[in-house]
Amino acid sequence: MSNHIGDPGHGHSPAAWTAVIIMLVAIAIGTTAFFFNVPWLVWASAALVVVGLIVGWVMARAGYGVGGAKVASKQH
Repeated sequence: MSNHIGDPGHGHSPAAWTAVIIMLVAIAIGTTAFFFNVPWLVWASAALVVVGLIVGWVMARAGYGVGGAKVASKQH
């Protein structure tokens, strides 16, 4: 049996998942745009990565982060 005392959660939260999905989509778009030589879309996807970071931070501050008030704790 493992001891979960002090387990930080490793990002298993709606805020973390949302931020990572936004950033993964942005990276996929940016990579494709780079391949097809569309510079404005590469920069737009870089901005979308920053948006993903901000969304994750805002959601965590709103209680959807690890240990947040709006996140149901899962038993392992």
